[in-house]
Amino acid sequence: ADLSLVKRLPDDCAGVIWAKEVEDYQRFGVIVTDDDGNMKRIVEKPTDPISKLANIGLYYIRDWKLLFKGIDATMKGPKGKSGEYYLTDAFQYMVDHGAKIRVEPVGGWYDCGQLETLLDTNRHLLENEGRGRKPDGARDSRIIPPVRIEEGVTIEEAEIGPNVTIGAGSVVRRSRLQNTIIGEGTTIEHATLADSMVGNNVLVRGVNGTVSLGDDAQVGGGAS
Repeated sequence: ADLSLVKRLPDDCAGVIWAKEVEDYQRFGVIVTDDDGNMKRIVEKPTDPISKLANIGLYYIRDWKLLFKGIDATMKGPKGKSGEYYLTDAFQYMVDHGAKIRVEPVGGWYDCGQLETLLDTNRHLLENEGRGRKPDGARDSRIIPPVRIEEGVTIEEAEIGPNVTIGAGSVVRRSRLQNTIIGEGTTIEHATLADSMVGNNVLVRGVNGTVSLGDDAQVGGGAS
């Protein structure tokens, strides 16, 4: 996103919302704009393609006084279907009271809301944002970049990569990892994992395939 544009906003502009055009618009809150590119309304997860401009959650609001009036009005009203209040309702209050909120596109937006998109984001960061980091040492192992392996990781008789991130203090033995994110303090042994996400302090032993595991889980042979 071009954040420098906030210095160039016209005096009558109350703020900026950044957005990204997407095809799977049903998953997001989308922004409907007027002919000048200003926000008219935000619609959560529409069934009809009224807009494909997804709200990415990045904002700059210059007229903070009107924003807080909008927040106050929102908090006094009914909650949304999920039982929560939405900041976008405060933006709608601003627009309904005459504010101009500009909608600006971003060049890239990398979603982490689902396993598939999180792995895609991890791959993009490893390939393009300089996050790739090779291990200080790995015994009898093959490392296929891009990977990011934090300090204190033990790798023995393993094949790691491509597109693998391993958190600090984890251990990988006699295993193969591809397109996978491993948390901190986790042990992977005698496993073949692809397209997987494993949390912190997890034990995975003798598992082949795709897994999605939260913190402190134990799976596979020898795990209790």
